[in-house]
This record gives sequence, C-alpha cells and structure tokens, in this order.
Amino acid sequence: MAATGSGFLLVNKHVQVQAFQKKKINQMKKFVNDEMLMASPSSRKKVISQEYGVWKKHFACVSATTTEKTQKFNPWKSNSTVATGGSGRLVQDGLVYRQSFLVRSFEIGFDRKLSLSALTNYLQDTAIDQCRVIGASADGFGSTPEMIRQDLIWVVSSLQIVVDSYPSWHDVVQVDTWFYPSGQNSLSRDWIVRDGKTGNTLAHATSLWVLMNKKTRKLSKLKKEIKEELAPHFRNCDPIITKDSRKLLQLDVNTADYARTGLTPGWDQLDLNQHVNHVQYINWILENVPRSFVEHHKLSAITLEYRRECTTDSVLQSLAKIVKNGICHNNSNNVIELKHLLLLENGSEIAKGRTIWKPREIPVENASQHK
Repeated sequence: MAATGSGFLLVNKHVQVQAFQKKKINQMKKFVNDEMLMASPSSRKKVISQEYGVWKKHFACVSATTTEKTQKFNPWKSNSTVATGGSGRLVQDGLVYRQSFLVRSFEIGFDRKLSLSALTNYLQDTAIDQCRVIGASADGFGSTPEMIRQDLIWVVSSLQIVVDSYPSWHDVVQVDTWFYPSGQNSLSRDWIVRDGKTGNTLAHATSLWVLMNKKTRKLSKLKKEIKEELAPHFRNCDPIITKDSRKLLQLDVNTADYARTGLTPGWDQLDLNQHVNHVQYINWILENVPRSFVEHHKLSAITLEYRRECTTDSVLQSLAKIVKNGICHNNSNNVIELKHLLLLENGSEIAKGRTIWKPREIPVENASQHK
C-alpha cells in the first residue's frame, strides 16, 4: 500500500507540474505574439530565439526530473504529445519547423498504411503551425498582419508529392518544412517526411503558393510589405524535388478512360477561406482510379496544378486516362501513369494532374497470408 501511495503522489505531482507549465507557456506565447506584432520583420527571428531559449532553460530541469520519477513508477512511456500531433519546434537556425505525428486508425486505408490525404493533412498542419510559431500568422491560418490589412489569403497553386514508403498504423512520422521565395509573386514550401524511429526518408513534397484577395477572389501580387514580414524566415535553398515540367495534356469526357460525374462538395470539406480544401481535390482524383490499380499498385507520386476554387454549390466530374506513351509507362515493370482532370459542369477546369503507380510488394488480396 505504501508503494501505491507513493506512486500516486508522484503522478499527482507530475500532473500539477504539467498544468503549471501549460499555464506559463500560454502566458509566454501571448507575450511572444505581442512582441511579434510590434517587432520589425528583421528582429522577429531574434525574438523567437531568445524566448524559446528562456522556455527551454526554465522548464527543462523540472520537467526532466518529474518525468524520470513518474516513469520509474510507471514503466509505460507516454507518447501523448505525439499522438495528438505534438507541439513542433524550430530547428536549423529557426528556419525549419519539425513536428511528429502518430499514425491513427482513421488515417489508414485498407492496406493498414497511411492514406495520401492524411499525409497531405500532415503537410498542411506543419505549414500552418510554422507560421504560427514564427509569429507570421496573425489569424492563426497563415496570414501575416499586412495580409490581413489587405484582405489577402494564401492559396496553393501547385503541389508535387513523391512517396518512397508509406508508414503503417501506430508508426510515428517526423515532418520537416520550410519556405523560400519563388519568382516575384509566389513562395515555395517544401517538406520531408521521415520515419520517427529510423530516420529513413518516407516522402518529400514541394508546393507553390500565391496570394488571393479574400473579397474579390482574384490573385494578387506579393507586395514588398508582405515580403519584409516573411524575409527573416526564408531559407536559402533549392526545391527538394526537381519539378516535373512535362506539360499536362488536355483531357475531356470523350478522350478519358474513366469518368465520375456528379461530385458535390460537403460543408465539412470547406476550410477557413470558405472554399474546398485542396486535400479534397486529391480525394476526388483518387476516387476515379480503377480498383485493380489500387489492389496491385501503390501511389508513388502525384503532381497537381490548381486552376480555380470551388464551393458547396459546385458540381464536378473527375476524369482519368492511362498515359500510353508516357516516360513512366513501362510494361516490363508494370508502372502505370495516369493523367487527371477535375471539371465543373460548365467545362471550367478546377485542377489537372498526374499520378504514378508502382507495383505493391504484396498484393492486397494476399496480405492476410503474410501477417
């Protein structure tokens, strides 16, 4: 009974310390956000470095001591900070944001692997969280103070993802992200996804972002004032993926091999910018992929070009065609390339892209025999 009582006191003390830490961290976050709004763009990086150093020094000792005592009482090592998406941190001189995720049951497919849409959600989460942590998100969704004054929001123009290996249920993945200027009126953002245990690269992605006026819904230039807000956080680098510059061929209902019509967005597919989230476009494209492809092949790469937004009033059709003479079409290794097009009922293009599929090591129908 004495051991049980001692253990209870240790756990109770640990909970009290965590509550105290959370309160203090929230107070510090508010202080940093206030400092960011008042600080000049050139001084923001310095403010972040100083404040995060204070947090680390202030809490590291008490946290380590309490955690060690609690784990001695309870040998189960908690991964709660990872299970909920975790709280990421800045690395590499504060220019790269790193966050870990635990693959959950509702994020996997029939093959027990992380779905592409769930992976893309990880990418979006880390992008938004980096903006929040560096103080470049005055609205919590990536808009800087100057963007808010000018009624501007970020929209994705293109996205390219290359997957080497999909993590499984209960795996922990680590996502790094950073951004840098691309041309006069856009920014690029890259990601690298690693196995949280081995450090092996699982996937990498690159994207292009432009500004849109929230009221007129028209694209806008990236003005000097906004660049100055973001410049201290730019990373001097090249794209992590060599852009697939092959032209996406034209496609219509008559030339498509597969078509799905009558697709309608739901309210739960809208984001804070009041249009369909770009991840849903991926879902619509993949819904039109033949089942036989999915059973025997895994998606290894996707390239998307976003043309215009759509809302709950939109009715779409998803078209797909096998590329007969594409550079990835090779009968000897069964690699399949498809081109895709999302259209409104009136024929206006919403998005176009291509997917590349490679053979699975173990066919889905035989997977149960290899458990």
